[in-house]
Amino acid sequence: MPITIRVNEVEKSVDSSPDTPLLWVLRDELDLTGTKFGCGMAQCGACTVHLNGQPIRSCVTPVSVAEGSNITTIEGAASKAARAVQQAWIEREVAQCGYCQSGQIMSATALLTSNPNPSDADIDAAMGGNICRCATYVRIRAAIKDAATQLVQGA
Repeated sequence: MPITIRVNEVEKSVDSSPDTPLLWVLRDELDLTGTKFGCGMAQCGACTVHLNGQPIRSCVTPVSVAEGSNITTIEGAASKAARAVQQAWIEREVAQCGYCQSGQIMSATALLTSNPNPSDADIDAAMGGNICRCATYVRIRAAIKDAATQLVQGA
């Protein structure tokens, strides 16, 4: 029986087992490969997407949990906060290898959507589950602060 999910503002019907991780549905069935597989245990954050606006780890979230919900992947991240984060990422040259960046951007976007003026502690709490093997954490924090400034000034 097909499962209906709304991905990046488009309703999709997928013919997956209800316990299939959302990550594999996004990547293998819907060809949305911006969301990455990192650890498969919700520890690294590479697979972060938004489910009804909240960041989740898609590698451990069954597609059945997403039925009838709104999912946003990096391909559909177009909110004001997402655009600010993406611009700051470019300006700060955050990415090195880039593998974790979609998850980092999705987590940062969720943070700034709920808290447009985060403290360092807020940033650490929101980003703590996102691992960057290249260790660009200083640039990630700076980019989030830049994006927050852009959001506050642009409001």
